[in-house]
Amino acid sequence: MRVSFLLSLATSLILPFLTCAQNQPQTQVTHFKNLPARVYFFDDATFVAYHDVIQGELFISSDEGKNWARADDIPQGDAAMFIEHPVDKRMAFVLTRGKTHYRTEDRGQTWRSFEMPISPSYVAQPLSFHSDPAKQGYILYQGTKCEREGPWSTICHDETYYTKEAFSDQPQMLLSETSHCSFAHSSMDFKHDAHTDLIYCVAFDTTSLTGYHSLSSSRLFSSTDFFDTERQIEDLGMPRGARGVIAFAIVSKFAVVALKDLSEGAGSEMLLYVTVDARTWAKAQFPHTSSARLRENAYTIVQSTKHSLAVDVVLNDSGMVGTLFVSNSNGTFFVESLKDTNRNEMGFIDYETLYGIEGVGIANIVANAQDMEGRNALKQLRSLITFDDGSSWSPLRPPTEDIEGHRIDCDPSDTDNCSLHFHSVTIPHNFGRIFSSPAPGFVMGVGSIGPTLRTYDESDTFLSTDAGVTWSMVRREAHKYEFGDQGGIIVAVNDEEMVDYISYSTDLGKSWNTLNIGVNLRARALSTVQDSTSQKFLLLGQLSRQDATSEGRFATVFLDFAPMGRRKCGEADFERWYARTAKNKECLMGHKQWYKRRKAGADCYVGEKFSDPVEHEENCPCQDEDFECDYNYVRHLGECVPVGPEPIPAGVCKNPDQMYKGSSGYRIIPGNTCDRTKGSQKDEQVEKKCSQAQPKEGAVIHQTFEFPSQVLQHSYFKESTTILVQLQDASIWQSGNEGYTWNRLFPEETFLTFYHHSFTPDRAYLITPSGKFYYTTDTGRSWNHLTAPKPPNTFGALTLHFHVDHSDWLIWTGDESCTGAAVAECHAEAWFSRDNGRQWKFVEKYVRNCAWARDKSLLVDPSQILCESYQNKTGSQRTFQVGSNPLQLVSGRDFFNKKVKLFDEIVGFAKFSEYLIVAEYLPTHRSLELQVSLDGHTFAAGQFPPSMRPEQHAYTILESSTDSVFLHMTTSESPRPYWGDILKSNGNGTYFGMSIGNVNRDARGYVDFEKMIGLDGIALINVVSNPEVAAVTGSKDLQTRITHNDGGSWKQLIPPKYDSHRQPYDCQSAACSLHVHGYTERADPRATFSSPSVVGLIMAVGNVGEKLAPYVESDTFLSRDAGFTWEEVHKDAHLWEFGDSGSILVMANDEQPTDHVLFTTDEGLNWREYKFTDEKVRVRAIVTVPSDTSRRFILFGNYARSQTVAVHIDFSSLTSLMCTLDIEDPGHDDFELWSPSEERAERCLFGRQTLYHRRKRDSNCVVGQQTKAKENVVKNCACTSSDFECEFNHVPNAENKCVLVEGTQPLPDDDSCRGGAMYWYERTPYRRIPHSSCEDGERPDRGHRHLCPGMAAHGAFFWLFVIMIPFAFTMLVALWYYKRSGRATGMIRLPGDGRPKFGASDAGFVETLASVPWFVIGVGSVAFEAVAAWVREATWSLRSQRGYRNVAAVDEDAQILQFADEE
Repeated sequence: MRVSFLLSLATSLILPFLTCAQNQPQTQVTHFKNLPARVYFFDDATFVAYHDVIQGELFISSDEGKNWARADDIPQGDAAMFIEHPVDKRMAFVLTRGKTHYRTEDRGQTWRSFEMPISPSYVAQPLSFHSDPAKQGYILYQGTKCEREGPWSTICHDETYYTKEAFSDQPQMLLSETSHCSFAHSSMDFKHDAHTDLIYCVAFDTTSLTGYHSLSSSRLFSSTDFFDTERQIEDLGMPRGARGVIAFAIVSKFAVVALKDLSEGAGSEMLLYVTVDARTWAKAQFPHTSSARLRENAYTIVQSTKHSLAVDVVLNDSGMVGTLFVSNSNGTFFVESLKDTNRNEMGFIDYETLYGIEGVGIANIVANAQDMEGRNALKQLRSLITFDDGSSWSPLRPPTEDIEGHRIDCDPSDTDNCSLHFHSVTIPHNFGRIFSSPAPGFVMGVGSIGPTLRTYDESDTFLSTDAGVTWSMVRREAHKYEFGDQGGIIVAVNDEEMVDYISYSTDLGKSWNTLNIGVNLRARALSTVQDSTSQKFLLLGQLSRQDATSEGRFATVFLDFAPMGRRKCGEADFERWYARTAKNKECLMGHKQWYKRRKAGADCYVGEKFSDPVEHEENCPCQDEDFECDYNYVRHLGECVPVGPEPIPAGVCKNPDQMYKGSSGYRIIPGNTCDRTKGSQKDEQVEKKCSQAQPKEGAVIHQTFEFPSQVLQHSYFKESTTILVQLQDASIWQSGNEGYTWNRLFPEETFLTFYHHSFTPDRAYLITPSGKFYYTTDTGRSWNHLTAPKPPNTFGALTLHFHVDHSDWLIWTGDESCTGAAVAECHAEAWFSRDNGRQWKFVEKYVRNCAWARDKSLLVDPSQILCESYQNKTGSQRTFQVGSNPLQLVSGRDFFNKKVKLFDEIVGFAKFSEYLIVAEYLPTHRSLELQVSLDGHTFAAGQFPPSMRPEQHAYTILESSTDSVFLHMTTSESPRPYWGDILKSNGNGTYFGMSIGNVNRDARGYVDFEKMIGLDGIALINVVSNPEVAAVTGSKDLQTRITHNDGGSWKQLIPPKYDSHRQPYDCQSAACSLHVHGYTERADPRATFSSPSVVGLIMAVGNVGEKLAPYVESDTFLSRDAGFTWEEVHKDAHLWEFGDSGSILVMANDEQPTDHVLFTTDEGLNWREYKFTDEKVRVRAIVTVPSDTSRRFILFGNYARSQTVAVHIDFSSLTSLMCTLDIEDPGHDDFELWSPSEERAERCLFGRQTLYHRRKRDSNCVVGQQTKAKENVVKNCACTSSDFECEFNHVPNAENKCVLVEGTQPLPDDDSCRGGAMYWYERTPYRRIPHSSCEDGERPDRGHRHLCPGMAAHGAFFWLFVIMIPFAFTMLVALWYYKRSGRATGMIRLPGDGRPKFGASDAGFVETLASVPWFVIGVGSVAFEAVAAWVREATWSLRSQRGYRNVAAVDEDAQILQFADEE
């Protein structure tokens, strides 16, 4: 009994361990020499293929990766490419590099060879298949045929063959000179009734003996008899036929053709044509507000649904940020879905739709796109999810707790700072899909919680079981993951380090177990059968060098969870799982979608191996979510508004008063199946006036909107068609379509003003009196609100200051203790934010102005803040008087934590280009001292001629874009009218000399000085010609002067000979010249003489005479050559605006109310009139988009009854002919080459001859958004007198020669020998203009020459050493770079690269031999090109970019520094 008891006890103790061991998943390890190019699971089978492309071997497993065997029927080393048959699940092919290839019909168990006449082409898919199961033997084969050209080179081209019996028959030639061929029936989704044998081929219509083909010879061919007797060229409906075809592809239910636009001036633009029936082709149309232009290598057709086509388009030069567009149901009309999508260099997009769940996709956007593109900042990515096929996007909702159950360290309700972000397609970490699998509703990702995505090694692993609505953190650190048993098993393996275990869950991720796999490896891939229905997985990993075996350093680990012994699920273990949107609605894409899915708590296995989950649908009544914006409509403040007039078919409207049925602005989302008999019908057409429709070509239309109050402020977003307007009643209005329609923003609010971000064009801020402010980061498409730390200041300082490099860095200046009982301590306080106003930190109190020190060219510490701060910080700041409480300049690095007082008392500071300029007040002398700094902390005093010291004069700093500072110093004080002298500095802004005297200014300190936009060194001024008389009478006589050499000399404007009526002017004496009204008289300072879009074109109001006449007695003039010559274009004073890069000019009478505008398309040769109202309007301003590239304008004005009106006038239909620009063949297009110096004898400006492209005056065409040709510096010219100006303390005399001012001393000689110069020169009365690049010629700035110290003491051997050693080093560097960069000729190109070989050269050894002498001679240039390219890239990000005229002064740098009590 005792023995029996002991035996029973032992058995009872051992059995649980045996059972436990038996219930563990099983593993088996197999070693391989190399990582596979592919691991392929045959569909609905247990067979797996492992292709080692390095060894050229194929391994097959018949048990899902447990055991492996080499495919012995294929000779060792021959397997170059493995291709599965997409229809016949048992068939696959192995292509070799030769002509013998292999086919299997039993999933790789046996292989049979077949022969082809030529070797396969090196393209991604050399085989193309038929989708009809009855014709699964129909296959197209693309190969490369090469013929020798002499003993050293070959000429190659591609040919396509076909087989009808999967290569069991003799393959036949289909077509030669092909790039790609495909069956029209090659996709199950592309359903049409075209001929079953229809084939499309991209091929050349010419043969080539050299391997070269012109792009225009690439066509799209089609045939229904394998090109035996039928060979049709598809013209795609294009009048001249479709040439320049780049690619053909079948995507979802669409066939797509991409071709190069070969029209003149098209540049790199591409065209996209789409068909859904293989018969009718249509051009893909993108909305014109998006600036979407398909450019070569700059668009990607991304993973599309079966309802719509998705295209990501690059809209910028970096190529790393795109915009996603989604089409309507036939793929022709696209609407913008998502901006700033993340792309990589290969053109892959961070965008993936969830498997089996319609309308749901996850994408990444670049949150700092402006900073990344403009300032080379690192990308900051944010993840968004869509539940309606891209119609709208929202942040991913993060879990509230981490894996340990702790609260996450941010607020999930604050989606801007607390949302979930994932690593995606651009950097994949596993085979196949990134997020989802056929397991219904299961989604996993590696990412992080916060404002933006963290790096991969800082990320964790998250799981959603409801298709992305909610998420939970399931693993710390990044993991590879896979679903099995329809989601019943989830496997994860650490993807950051070497591990010897995996984690798995059998309860939908609620709990996790670990399994030791018996080998320590770095995971490379984790996979299972295609439909995720198996309990077996395959882990691929890499061993460490120490653990590597003779069999190889790579291993597969077979994971089998079937032995766990769980029961098979019964009907009670399943539930209906409905796909829900983030709004918790069951209806998605118009229907309820549900799957039968295992319950989370059911401890069983599904076991329906190779049975795909079945989708069930129930249609819902139509709701607002089922509709999106129609073509030519954009979502604006939640509504779909028109971009412009609606295109309508010809003949619909007979007269403007007629009505027609037009779009409501909405369309049902493609693929949406909502019940049209129930619910919302937002896409029903509505009655519209024909006057609102797009007019026929040649017509002009307008739209009028009356505001309830006067317009105080208006401004466009810099790179947008959206404009903001503030009214006198404290309301703000917005138009997203250039004034065509208007919306009031937040009617319940009162607004003080609005600000556009100075450096990030898609941001703006609306300021309320309470400190609450609204902001947009997407050019007004959406607005959010935040609260500032204090109400806006009432001391006249700017409320907001912006940072040049960091869009989110703000400085806010507000009021403190300025209401209630504490007004005795009323003062201004400055606060800063680094997250766009979500959190604020204190800077300083009792300030007049605080700003970031850094500017576009002033590259100081980014965290440095400058504050004008009062010394005594008590009492009311409103009572401070000049001199009673010194205003100090305090600098604070580290966001004002490290404060340093720079000056004890100042009047103010300003930033200009690379200069920081401070007006220091010296109380002992009661005078001003100008201090200049280039680094923000070291200053040098500005040196003035003795007779021109600032003392108590006000001065205005005008501009500094030409390597020197222009300064206006007031010399006539109140109560007399104001005028003064313009002084100009040397290159470092410290020595100032006289440029011209008696220049007009007004009581505000603004000066009649304006530079030409786009042409440095040209400026217009008005001078007071009667200073002695004006000082007594108070009446100034003004005359206009112009400089073309940056203030070195000033001249009168040459008057035209005749007026606009072809009559001579009354004034004919030598004293007569043209005079124009300047900046001080403008109501709108942005109405500049010139335009950023058309170089050299100037318009002005003035008169021909001896002095400037009153404004109402003036006429309108134009210059096409930067002010050298002028012509009168119309009588009377007019407001004007430039449009479409100068191809259209618009004017309105500025002397009295009018009912019409005048416009010209030939720059003033001929004017036409357009009447826009029956009730005359006093026009106050004409505006268009800041770049002056649109043909739409807004007139702001008033009726006689005082009602404010905005009139949108659209000239877009005047012509549809696009201007053509051919840089390679100038003179045979719509542009001409022009130089701003060609009217002068020397043909040079600033020591160089520069050529610009501009539209010919008589070319009636649209310039549009096409890329402008950059200016071309033809040569540097010999120096002449116009390249020099007077040195410090020197002025021009009556003979225009520079002489020393009496009682002054010249500057000492500079013998510093900068830049390694061999000689230095004694100073003369002249200095070269800093902006000039002239060479040799006259050099009046150089006196006696002296040899630099140390240069003459070296002998010939020293100079030989100095010269030869760097040359030898350069040879070595150049040779390395030459080989590494691929510039070396003679490299053999592999035959066929998947693209049409336009101009390709199949080079042989002969070319290498021929290039040797050129290499020896040109090696230095190769190295120089490398360095020059680097310098160009490095300096591009530092280059100053001129802004648009959207500032309070003409020049964006212009500021006024003056005494507070001057007035």
